[in-house]
Amino acid sequence: MGTLTIRQLDERTHARLRSRAAEHGRSVEAEVRAILDATVDVPDRNMLLALHDAATEVGGVELDLPDRTDPPRAADLA
Repeated sequence: MGTLTIRQLDERTHARLRSRAAEHGRSVEAEVRAILDATVDVPDRNMLLALHDAATEVGGVELDLPDRTDPPRAADLA
């Protein structure tokens, strides 16, 4: 496991981390680990863009869309 030291952390930021850690019932160190884990666990690519690229590689996808014949309805805001 790696070790990370953060120097010159703003006191306000540290206080907010302490508060957030207390809300989650863990230490500040555990809270920072959770924040970092959640941040770096974001997918590298957008899923929809990946699907688009995959469809493009095989020549795309043709969809038969029916003509719209119904007139628009008024929105019921009640």
